[in-house]
Amino acid sequence: MFLDKAYVNGKWIGSQSGATFPVLNPANGSELGQVPDMGVADVTDAILAAHKAFQTWSTTTAKERSIKLRKWFELIVKNQDELARLVTAENGKPLADAKGEIAYGAGFVEWFAEEARRVYGDFIPSPVATKRYIAIKQPLGVAGMITPWNFPIAMITRKAAPAIAAGCTVVLKPAEDTPYSALALCKLAEEAGIPEGVLNVVTCSRGNCAEVGRVLCEHPLVSKISFTGSTAVGKILLKQASSTVKKVSMELGGHAPFIVFDSADVDLAVTAAIASKFRCSGQTCVCANRILLQEGVHDRFVQAFSKEVARLRVGDGAVEGTTQGPLINESAVKKVENQVQDAVSKGATVVTGGKRHSAGPNFFEPTILSGVTADMLCIKEETFGPMAPISKFKTEEEVIAIANCSAVGLAGYFYSSDVTQCWRVAEKLQVGMVGINECFVAAVEAPFCGVKESGIGCESSKYGIEEYMQIKNICFGNIR
Repeated sequence: MFLDKAYVNGKWIGSQSGATFPVLNPANGSELGQVPDMGVADVTDAILAAHKAFQTWSTTTAKERSIKLRKWFELIVKNQDELARLVTAENGKPLADAKGEIAYGAGFVEWFAEEARRVYGDFIPSPVATKRYIAIKQPLGVAGMITPWNFPIAMITRKAAPAIAAGCTVVLKPAEDTPYSALALCKLAEEAGIPEGVLNVVTCSRGNCAEVGRVLCEHPLVSKISFTGSTAVGKILLKQASSTVKKVSMELGGHAPFIVFDSADVDLAVTAAIASKFRCSGQTCVCANRILLQEGVHDRFVQAFSKEVARLRVGDGAVEGTTQGPLINESAVKKVENQVQDAVSKGATVVTGGKRHSAGPNFFEPTILSGVTADMLCIKEETFGPMAPISKFKTEEEVIAIANCSAVGLAGYFYSSDVTQCWRVAEKLQVGMVGINECFVAAVEAPFCGVKESGIGCESSKYGIEEYMQIKNICFGNIR
């Protein structure tokens, strides 16, 4: 499934310039292949194709759209092993994690195949006897999408499936690090009978990303922008999309607090912290980014946590038994390295790890830092790597203030056996998603959303399809 062409209007094409760029395996630096390096003219053509396809796709019945999405889901499941190997090759995550992502990503297609047939309007009681009011929901139009590299299958299906289910068409730019996953999904969508122009993928290098993104945001025929990535880039896209007043949904950066109270089941919390912090080598927007321990459980947690971290196995994700793959590139490694050095220079202690791993240039040791304080970079900014900073707190009020002292608010987690405390803390945490004695809060059935600078809008769940629809008020008058 290493397809070397972009997919526009049902055709496999190169860039108009003929330019390509390499895709590398982050585990060993080997070149997986070359894909088209597309530019402004290419993405403009894709938008025009999607706009043309929208004229007919938007008029299909919900049942028709549902059937095609269901077939797409079945083909993803049928090819899950091959897709998982592809994800591991271009992303680096362990094969077991990649298989989990394929199942998660397929779930969005299945869910929205069903939700396509559950989009309802309203009959509104009229204040005037001679009028009748009806609210209907209609697809927005062309949806422009920009997706990240850390979940190259799931982040595409979480956006494209509801858009297509709603009757929209899609122009998608995948991350330059992981284009093959997007193209493989296009191949399966083609086999499923999704018509030409409904799903379009334009690939481009980092050098062309800014211009391609700008065209998606500013083109008048694009009605919707959906982006998952950093808050900094999200703000740029918001400004660009405002030029044509597009509807937007933004899933941006996180800085999740992971709180363990004295009443918590410490063993449960340790197991969860390992799963949350080190999944995908810490390269997830909802991973535990600040571990906050109440004084009574601090020492016990650190000791048990350290033992579990020592059991993690770093290496090529394609090798059986690996639990920690590489970071996506050298820049990601440098960020973790800088945060560790900054913390140590300001008084933090390295409990375990703390340096690059011998497995290769894109690997970093699973790391624990203790004695972390608010003036350190790892508390001020998201890490996106395998480093767990630990701080100690005394009271519930103190830790709530620490947890909420951030410009972002995506996910937050806490462990407690005090039921009244669970209610209080869940309501007070300024995040879009809260895990209470649980570190996996995401599900296709549940809303995925953030507050503050973590984003706008909602993905997955019954609310996800609403992001691609608009409400129209129909008034019938002069009824006698």
